[in-house]
Amino acid sequence: MNEAATEATTMRTDAPDHRREAWATLQAVRDSGPLVHSVTNLVVTNLTANVLLALGASPAMVENIEEAGELAAAAGALVINLGSMSAARTEAMHAAALAADRAGTPWVLDPVAVGALSYRTGVARELLAHRPTAIRGNASEIASLAGGDGGGKGVDSTLDSGAVLDAARRLARDTGAVVAVTGRIDRVTDGDRTLAVENGHVLQTRVTGMGCSATAVIAACLAVSGPARLAATAYALALFGFSAERAARGAEGPASFQAGLIDSLYGLTEAQVLAGVRIR
Repeated sequence: MNEAATEATTMRTDAPDHRREAWATLQAVRDSGPLVHSVTNLVVTNLTANVLLALGASPAMVENIEEAGELAAAAGALVINLGSMSAARTEAMHAAALAADRAGTPWVLDPVAVGALSYRTGVARELLAHRPTAIRGNASEIASLAGGDGGGKGVDSTLDSGAVLDAARRLARDTGAVVAVTGRIDRVTDGDRTLAVENGHVLQTRVTGMGCSATAVIAACLAVSGPARLAATAYALALFGFSAERAARGAEGPASFQAGLIDSLYGLTEAQVLAGVRIR
């Protein structure tokens, strides 16, 4: 059985409802402006904060051990991104994730370069004890975090998202988290149900921090979604990917694409979302 046929047995095809619910999720973020606390990659802090602001959320980039846990407990959602690692940042990550778990704050783990580097691989597996609400990574990162050989090349994946779907489902069942494997098609699973998000553009691979920013958008959507974690994660990726498609139309290259993506997120309308979001 080919990949498309296999996926057809597990993915539901109620795209019109998904589009409307994606718009409702975006509206909820804009209406409530959830505080998203990000312990994230130093390379992408500015981009991530601006993406959150454009979406309608409120970013906070606090990474010191004295405050990370306190803010995580009070925030609407938390992002833990392993892009920049140090002993002090690791301690802050654990404090924030522990506080989020205890407070019931939804939090998202972004296991950057897990599998390629041993220290961060160990840290990522330790963080799983704090029960992330969602995990977003590329195919190599997710395969490695699930205990397999991801074969990653630094922060880049050498695998397709479809090739690690079984590993993603296993990771979701083992951790209780929604697992999102991003790539040409994003696949989102809770271990039982699976959604495929078909929005996005190749220019996302030419700007650093696109995956990190997508993780932050997931966190913002989880902050307003209640128990609908699988759907909210897929909607976040669809809204982000669709905004990338729109930005690419007027871009001359990666720099104008990045600026256009922020503008596109900020200006998304109901008609655009209903016409452009593609989830199955």
